[in-house]
Amino acid sequence: MSDGKTPAFFNRELSWLEFNQRVLEEAKSPENPLLERLKFLAITSSNLDEFFMVRVGGLHMARKAGRRKQDFAGLSPYAQLREINRRTRAMMEELNGCYADELRPALDLAGVRHAAINALSSEQEAAAFDLFRDELFPVITPLAIEPGKPAPVFRNLELHLAIRLRKAGEVAGEDLLAVMAIGRSGPRLVPLPCETGYAYVRREEVVKRYVANWFPGYDILETAAFRVTRNADMAVQEEEAPDLISGMEDVLEERKSGDCVRLEVEEGASTRLVGRLAEQIPGAKEHIYRIKGVLNLKDFMALAFLDGFDELKVEPWPPQPAPDIVPNEPMFDQVARKDLLLYHPYQSFDPVLRFIEEAAADPGTMAIKMVLYRTSSESPIIAALKRAAQNRVNVTVLMELKARFDEARNMEWALDLEQDGVQVIYGVKGYKTHAKVCLVVRREPVGIVRYCHFGTGNYNESTAKLYGDISYLTCNAELGADASAFFNALCGYAQPRRFNRIAMAPVNLRDRLMALVDFEIDRARKGKPASIMVKVNALADAPMIEKLYEASAAGVKIRLNVRGTCCLRPGVEGMSENIEVASIVDRYLEHARILYFHHGGKPQVFIASADWMPRNFDKRLELLVPVDDPACKKRLIEILETHVSDTESSWILQPDGRYNRAGRMGEGGVRSQEAMYEQACEAIAAARNSRRTRFEPHRPAK
Repeated sequence: MSDGKTPAFFNRELSWLEFNQRVLEEAKSPENPLLERLKFLAITSSNLDEFFMVRVGGLHMARKAGRRKQDFAGLSPYAQLREINRRTRAMMEELNGCYADELRPALDLAGVRHAAINALSSEQEAAAFDLFRDELFPVITPLAIEPGKPAPVFRNLELHLAIRLRKAGEVAGEDLLAVMAIGRSGPRLVPLPCETGYAYVRREEVVKRYVANWFPGYDILETAAFRVTRNADMAVQEEEAPDLISGMEDVLEERKSGDCVRLEVEEGASTRLVGRLAEQIPGAKEHIYRIKGVLNLKDFMALAFLDGFDELKVEPWPPQPAPDIVPNEPMFDQVARKDLLLYHPYQSFDPVLRFIEEAAADPGTMAIKMVLYRTSSESPIIAALKRAAQNRVNVTVLMELKARFDEARNMEWALDLEQDGVQVIYGVKGYKTHAKVCLVVRREPVGIVRYCHFGTGNYNESTAKLYGDISYLTCNAELGADASAFFNALCGYAQPRRFNRIAMAPVNLRDRLMALVDFEIDRARKGKPASIMVKVNALADAPMIEKLYEASAAGVKIRLNVRGTCCLRPGVEGMSENIEVASIVDRYLEHARILYFHHGGKPQVFIASADWMPRNFDKRLELLVPVDDPACKKRLIEILETHVSDTESSWILQPDGRYNRAGRMGEGGVRSQEAMYEQACEAIAAARNSRRTRFEPHRPAK
């Protein structure tokens, strides 16, 4: 579909780095409050850590295995790594420069002060010494690095201190090397007493100040903080593992000693020290990053939520109650009356919790079935499911043990649930189960009724305050029957049959979407109105991209809202001139997947758990759920139109791969997240006024 000169696709990894650059731009923007900028800085740093562990780690494995196959953008693993190396080094330099040159001086002036470790007041010095004496010296054990002895395994992403030392009094004696793991000795940022504002030092600075106490009889020549990032792109070998639990335990162990993909060292460290250190870490010599400034800026997220500095933060947007939900009326009565649609975090996640908690306590509940991918550390949903099982409800939970970086927590939850009588399914062999669905089966006077919650986000009440996601509650009989069939396919030997309404990956999700696009293509070729709006987190599936190119060439108007990776190249004449791509970066993480097809004036609207990536279509169990209720459908279309019309917090993808700010700020502009929150506030205010008008007694005029 390309003209032969312009590649049809962008590289996935480089596109993701462009997304992280957009996050970094929020940290650099003087229009954001200082602590909000610091939050975005920490997110950028955290994102990079995961990128190195997973994406860079996977490419190193491919290169090590001798793979030379080019991706659909024409880049081999080696070429991708070379470009990633250039791009990430520049990004890390910009990241640290933003903190050192902009945020730290501005925060100091605003009263959130990083105290100079060598210029502490007497009271602060006493506090730092108490910390050293009581918490650091008794806990941290230095490890001598000696030639001929096995090298230690430095824990992934943990902050360490390297110390070069020499026996006291020796002028030209042998340099010795020791390391100290300080990442597990307590919070990184240590508060200090101060008369006004807030003062802190970094824990490693206190260790450096008193480091000689660990090495009596030696002279300290230099110290330098360092950190190792290891490959975490490991998957359980399900054919070989005796069971999934033990297989996942092996993966977690393997990650601890995965190949080094990045060695970060403070810039001031001598070549001698860095060289000695790199010798102890296999593969590190090729991946040394000298950091000008502070390592591991994600730890500064702790400062972003300091009490007492509201003027440095964004105005709070507390989640609003849903206007259609009556607080004291059972959720099942309300869902039986009409379908309910919630948009988090603008609207509270509490109704979803109520739905599950009421199901656990209701004597009419016969069964609860749900998929759990990521949950919170103190999950009320887990507690409700345990209570339900104790109440003799038939509870089945598919706990996805392969949810990356949540494997250990999910294994603990799974074993805990089993102890209370919950039937736990440990994932599906060969696939990740990423669908967001809860099915409650109740016995009612009319017979057996199925109630469903379908979502685009996880059953996690904490992230529901930070991620933009859709919840859809319904007792539609066809959707309920499809949910039952879905769980039967997951948990038993039943083959996924033809569903009534939903589509499921990897069975027919891509085909269903292709058919919907084909319908728009046919309409456009006949000169009739045809349009598509899609909101996803990532677009990297070649067949779907090519189908969108075909639609564009036919004249279909396509507006895409893609938060992160987008491998589609928009705006190319003859290929994609009818496609617009925007990415929104604002205070909440855009996470909802919403799809709209004009469909001859009878709109087809869906929510989905899946992004448009090969893994979602081919390697995961995902759901595409139609929303037919007129009010819910109308609301989803309004949400889509607001987001694709964003002019203040969106970035527009250019044909050359660059992202430009939408550009229309201030009066007449649209900041979609702010608009969503204002709509949520207005809706609940109108609903409350309506209820007061409806129930207040009529008072005749005097």
